[in-house]
Amino acid sequence: MFRKVLIANRGEIAVRIIRTLREMGIATVAVYSDADREALHVRLADEAVHIGPPAPRESYLCIDKILGAAKRTGAEAIHPGYGFLSENAGFSAACAEAGVVFIGPPASAIEAMGSKTAARERMIAAGVPVVPGGNADTVEEALTTARRIGFPVMVKAAMGGGGKGMRLCMHEEDLERAVERARSEAQKAFGDGKVYLEKAILKPRHVEVQVLGDKHGNVVHLFERDCSIQRRHQKVVEETPCPAASDELVREMGEVAVRAAKAVDYCSAGTIEFLLDQDGGFYFLEMNTRLQVEHPITEWVTGLDLVREMVRVAWGEPLGYGQEQVTRRGAAIEVRVYAEDPATGFLPSPGKVTTLVTPNGPFLRDDGGVYAGAEVSSYYDPLISKLSVWAPTRALAVERMRRALGEYVVSGIRTNLPFHERLFRHAAFVEGRYHTGFIDEHKRALLRGEDEAPADEAALAIALAVAVSRKQKRVEPIAENSSGTSPWLAQHRARLLR
Repeated sequence: MFRKVLIANRGEIAVRIIRTLREMGIATVAVYSDADREALHVRLADEAVHIGPPAPRESYLCIDKILGAAKRTGAEAIHPGYGFLSENAGFSAACAEAGVVFIGPPASAIEAMGSKTAARERMIAAGVPVVPGGNADTVEEALTTARRIGFPVMVKAAMGGGGKGMRLCMHEEDLERAVERARSEAQKAFGDGKVYLEKAILKPRHVEVQVLGDKHGNVVHLFERDCSIQRRHQKVVEETPCPAASDELVREMGEVAVRAAKAVDYCSAGTIEFLLDQDGGFYFLEMNTRLQVEHPITEWVTGLDLVREMVRVAWGEPLGYGQEQVTRRGAAIEVRVYAEDPATGFLPSPGKVTTLVTPNGPFLRDDGGVYAGAEVSSYYDPLISKLSVWAPTRALAVERMRRALGEYVVSGIRTNLPFHERLFRHAAFVEGRYHTGFIDEHKRALLRGEDEAPADEAALAIALAVAVSRKQKRVEPIAENSSGTSPWLAQHRARLLR
């Protein structure tokens, strides 16, 4: 097994990888920019190497500096985490050239799935269902494609992901502007302004299937995750099982996902993403050739450590189990705790974390990357942590998450914790009735609590008392929905502001 591994990342994912490597008896090397000198991942690693200024292109995205750090420290392998260089085929190839093992898929698989347009063609050839679509290299070509597949359409960046370079276009007269805006955003985000069109599936669910393959041709799926609660096409809540998927549908999606992975000779952990329509039809969206942010909920229900499995596969070990040996139990939910303000459209809220109290209790996990006194930098994604829970049933998991959120305290910066608390009391979410447009559909209730009016005069009096307390003590109470909850609980959940 490897003796030393470098983690080419930062924040919570670097911390999470370090912990598994330590359990495996593998020495760890962190890398850090000027902005991350005091970061948690730097403190936890056995060694740390400075790689440059805060800007990612001068540090975490600089292949030469990452490989130089590996060479200086004698690291035999590199784990890229997610984001940054994790889906960069050139980085995977450069690692191979330098004699360093890339803990992830081969460059050929990353390249095959890196371009969404090329991936669509490959998936069609493999018999994987895809959303009807086509090219949009020019405005005229985009118009031809849109007329063929029918409006509404989604304009999408051919490279990259994370909701960048995406525009929904409902009418023909708006297409040119949508294409131009998507191209501009894609160019800035990925250095490639190429876009394409897909038929827009209205009110779909975003359901993904975790796959895991080894270097011996074995591939299994680890069931599905529902990632439909999104803002700006970026996930904020994930759960498994999907509330809308039957066992038969999950089995079918899993088989298709394995077929898709085998079509590119995939090994390591990866994710096949689908759109699930309201009639139960599903369509290939893209493949993420890396570890996903939301992998903890799959670990909760399967009992597998995905980072450990990635390391084993990279070392050359076979999976050691087939699809029939992979089982799951119970339900798991994850929320992403961000330094951002939901009331202002989820704008980032960087700054110093002055207080941080994370929840505890049975079947609860907080994958964090900051500590009290740490800075949430404006240079990087403002993720504070990923809070996840497990329970025998979805209903119990929702209750457990609700309790955990009530114990989570962060001060010094604004966070999306109030949003999560409202979400987990929203009747439609609690019943599992949601889709990718759920947040936009319930903006007033979820972002500002404006629909959550007191039910009677007694409740009104309580609300006024809390409002006065809020003004005097500068605290932000978490609004409850109209179903009503204990005023003492509402008071307990007050959050300090800057």
